[in-house]
Amino acid sequence: MKKKVSIIGAGNVGASLAQLLVYSGICDVVLFDIVNGVPQGKALDLSEACPLWGSSINITGTNDYKDTAGSDVIVITAGLARKPGMSRDDLLSANAKVVADVAKNTCQLSRDAIFIVVTNPMDVMAQVTLKVTGFNPDMIIGMGGILDSARFRTFVAWELGIAPEDVEALVMGGHGDQMVPMPRFTTAKGISITHLISEDRINKLIERTKNGGAEIVGLLKTGSAFYAPSASTFQMVKSVILDEKRLLPCSAYLNGQYGLKGYYAGVPVILGKKGVEKIIELPLNEQEKSAFEKSFEAVKGLVQNLNTMGG
Repeated sequence: MKKKVSIIGAGNVGASLAQLLVYSGICDVVLFDIVNGVPQGKALDLSEACPLWGSSINITGTNDYKDTAGSDVIVITAGLARKPGMSRDDLLSANAKVVADVAKNTCQLSRDAIFIVVTNPMDVMAQVTLKVTGFNPDMIIGMGGILDSARFRTFVAWELGIAPEDVEALVMGGHGDQMVPMPRFTTAKGISITHLISEDRINKLIERTKNGGAEIVGLLKTGSAFYAPSASTFQMVKSVILDEKRLLPCSAYLNGQYGLKGYYAGVPVILGKKGVEKIIELPLNEQEKSAFEKSFEAVKGLVQNLNTMGG
């Protein structure tokens, strides 16, 4: 029996993720959206591509949450996208209402599902999903670290003039302005970039990584990034569905790791069919530890602000 993945939100990220999943053939897909006709039309379009891709999966477009019942993975992409001049945090209140509604309507239908949260501000939205579902925190994961690390990998590869696949990067902390790229743990074929790139140039690459989403928003003017976010989410879904146990940077609920507790933050995790199967604790130096804790406190502050607003 095929695994089932439900994508909530049929916008650019959701539809692009659906395309990647359909093309891969690893699971059946349900594409949900509140707008009548949009998920149905995109699902039909993708179904008609299946013969060309050699894919035999089923994809359903729907406006009914009942069609998501029995999902192995639920991906939340629904919500407002960033516009020029907006930070991820500006989306806080509006998207919290959307994500809470999604979590409420899906969790009772799929009690064993792993939730992957994409909607921004992502770390806070993962916290909202946790609160609404009451699930084990290991079953709810935020997508951000993979995307941020992919952007860092891209910029490092361009700087060195090498293939992006030869770069492994690590970005920790919240998925926002307080993200913490980790040059010591970023390597080109096992060689730390601190041995290959000057500190000044590394700092410039870090700044571009932090502003990676905003740079794309500024260029598009009418939307936000979706190719890299959907590819990042696909990597997470694949690791869960196939129980690959990939070591990936994801937003996970900290329960004492790194001396922090009670909120989500980007850390290296082992991702498998049970969700976050282990959080890897790295030996951070004082500068890295301080930056990570500052990022954690920023996420904590947003959650508390949302609670104050009644979210």
